[in-house]
Amino acid sequence: MGAPGFWDDQERAARVSAEHARASRKLDEFERLQVDVEDLGGLAELAEEDPELAREFDEQIASAERRLAALEEERLFSGRYDSGDALVTVNAGAGGTDAQDWAEMVMRMEMRWAEKRGFEAELLEVSPGEEAGIKSATFRVSGDNAYGLYSAEKGVHRLVRLSPFDAANRRQTSFAGVEVSPVVDASADVKIDDEDLQIDTYRASGAGASTSTRPTPRCGSRTGPADRRPVPERALPVLQQGHRHGDAALETGRARGAQAS
Repeated sequence: MGAPGFWDDQERAARVSAEHARASRKLDEFERLQVDVEDLGGLAELAEEDPELAREFDEQIASAERRLAALEEERLFSGRYDSGDALVTVNAGAGGTDAQDWAEMVMRMEMRWAEKRGFEAELLEVSPGEEAGIKSATFRVSGDNAYGLYSAEKGVHRLVRLSPFDAANRRQTSFAGVEVSPVVDASADVKIDDEDLQIDTYRASGAGASTSTRPTPRCGSRTGPADRRPVPERALPVLQQGHRHGDAALETGRARGAQAS
């Protein structure tokens, strides 16, 4: 990083610095663990004669095992985007209102898990259900190995329960799909040409419509805020719902394009 001209490209320098910081943190943690494990040999001999030291020895062993497990987990994330942030999309599947309610529960569980893990979770877009829950939602998770961890959540999640929305209280099976894409910055090797974008605009109806800034595909007029998304005929997937900002839609398009490449 001390090479001449390294900081001329600020975006590239920031990426390299972040990667260097992650690698340095992992190396420092390994070296500290290695030193602590070597010290356990001498502590084990003393622990045989002193009950107090024996308890301390057991605590040190447990701590070393937890730290080793964390490092072993780090080794699993060797993919190109595993160490970066993730875009998570939850879609209600078959099951009507029950599925939309289940999709909202899945979204909340995924976001709460991110917060408990120490990640930052930002809700980018949500399309409310007709009676309850959501039709779809997209949120971004920022933190070390966020994409690698959330990749395990891809797929269809099923819930079987007595429906709270059925007057007869019958058993219902609901489905919610989870899609996970890596966050790709604008300088990455994923290009979206202008001709690959379909730009739709909408005007909300009712009170306050003139000040609305959130595009929604359920509105009928063709004037208002822009909803930018890849066109259906191209390889990049269509963004089914409008985002609060056009840049967020492009970010999702780059993410899914990188995942498909």
